[in-house]
Amino acid sequence: MHRKPDGSWDKTRLPSRHVTEGPSRAPHRSYYYAMGLGSREIEQPFVGVASCWNEAAPCNTALMRQAHAAATGVKTGGGTPREFCTITVTDGIAMGHEGMRSSLVSREVIADSVELTIRGHSYDALIGVAGCDKSLPGMMMAMLRLNVPSVFIYGGSILPGRWGNRDVTVQDVFEGVGKYSAGQMSLEDLSDLEQHACPGEGACGGQYTANTMACVSEAIGLALPLSSALPAPYLDRDQYAVASGEAVMRLIEANIRPRDICTREAFENAAVVVAATGGSTNGGLHLPAMAHEAGISFTLHDVCEIMRKTPYLADLMPGGRYPAKKMGEAGGMPMLLRTLFDAGLIHGDCMTVTGKTIRENLEGVAFDETQDVIRPVSHPLSPTGGVVGLWGSLAPDGAIVKVAGLKHRKHRGPARVFDGEQACFEAVEARNYREGDVLVIRYEGPKGGPGMREMLSTTAAIYGQGVENIALITDGRFSGATRGLCIGHVGPEAADGGPIALVKDGDIIAIDADAGTIELEVDPVELENRARKLAKEDPRVSNYASGALWKFARSVGPAHLGAVTHPGGAAERHVYADI
Repeated sequence: MHRKPDGSWDKTRLPSRHVTEGPSRAPHRSYYYAMGLGSREIEQPFVGVASCWNEAAPCNTALMRQAHAAATGVKTGGGTPREFCTITVTDGIAMGHEGMRSSLVSREVIADSVELTIRGHSYDALIGVAGCDKSLPGMMMAMLRLNVPSVFIYGGSILPGRWGNRDVTVQDVFEGVGKYSAGQMSLEDLSDLEQHACPGEGACGGQYTANTMACVSEAIGLALPLSSALPAPYLDRDQYAVASGEAVMRLIEANIRPRDICTREAFENAAVVVAATGGSTNGGLHLPAMAHEAGISFTLHDVCEIMRKTPYLADLMPGGRYPAKKMGEAGGMPMLLRTLFDAGLIHGDCMTVTGKTIRENLEGVAFDETQDVIRPVSHPLSPTGGVVGLWGSLAPDGAIVKVAGLKHRKHRGPARVFDGEQACFEAVEARNYREGDVLVIRYEGPKGGPGMREMLSTTAAIYGQGVENIALITDGRFSGATRGLCIGHVGPEAADGGPIALVKDGDIIAIDADAGTIELEVDPVELENRARKLAKEDPRVSNYASGALWKFARSVGPAHLGAVTHPGGAAERHVYADI
């Protein structure tokens, strides 16, 4: 407890004592007086309110408003908020060109920059407000790394656009590019669609990466129940931000920290939710990275084993019918967690930022049988999860594929190999491929890219052209909006000499998403000969010989472990919260 009997705060074990207590800290306090704080505010706990606000894309433009609301909640709870911003690289803007190399790297930069700001100024707690794909795991990674009392706030999804008397999202625009190239859509219609798909503030409006990780934030216990449900433009969201500010003050008082909340069982709950919602394959990358920060081993294999046993329940785009807005209207995460808990598929005793367990948070929540967005476990969309793992001779370290709503789950065909996404996109745009092919995009892994780019431009173009009898395999990533038989995170990656580096045009590749296998049907002796030849060739030279991408390529680990860049919680000698 950090409260004294008179209600004032005892800072003897709080980090901010290092900048606010005693005569030697008079210079430090002078800066706070300069910003309008009084002595009482300086004596209170300092709460960092980190926002990923920027004007890069609509995912982030509503975040400052919600950060201000969270700061109000901190003040109400007796704390002193200190707002600051960090970066976001927004995938929708970065997609399909060199900018996408910055996306996954930004996850590390977000976590690092939040850590450095909290460390440098000795803040006692953290509220993180994030809206776009990598900013959500990046913010939660910082919370787990620092282990100060923390609450996460999702900025909210965008409202669906309306075009042609139907709901549309940015995914329809990406697929429209493929339809235009196939002569199935006029340029006028494509131009009209692009002007109506994204009507305002918020993250992409399907069960893509942002909404997947927002669901994770509630399932894992770092966000208040139902806080992810409302779209970004709804000002009622601000009430959740205020409540989050009040909640973090209670966490300080009770000394409940992220690692008390995010246990191994909590990560298992999160993996269940990714599968049950037909979420993004990027969940298989971010959950291991978050666990790594807490010193918990939770690999792609662990994630996929849980997903394999989880029913697919939420009928959400891109595999299903509904945009993210409908999930909230149907009862949001509490409704989904209710049926999962009743079926014994999640752990109910995990602590959350409410100070209560999942089980306690669900008291009074009854499953609504009248809505059809979230199915009960007894009547799933399919008996196994929307995301599955694959292992085999082409991917000894594993790969991942989103199968939600996918009928074409088995494929065997000749490889068509591309060193990099651009070459494949150009071939697809020119329809320079055959149905039945297996398109292989390599040297796009975390190290080889560098940056592990997403391939939405290519996959959406294929889908837009109406081709289903085809598969795409990469050591890079896929957007949560990707649909079709698209296998990502193939490991080891080509830059590490994985089997994907040895594939030649015409090699037969067999994929079975139901059995969880991916095989390169080439004689092992032939593969050994190819590997020896590859080892003798000149190494591939990256264009990035300095800067952030160079640093990332030098330090990043394999995708099945989360593509992390440091040793993580298991190697810690001290935890920031205890300085």
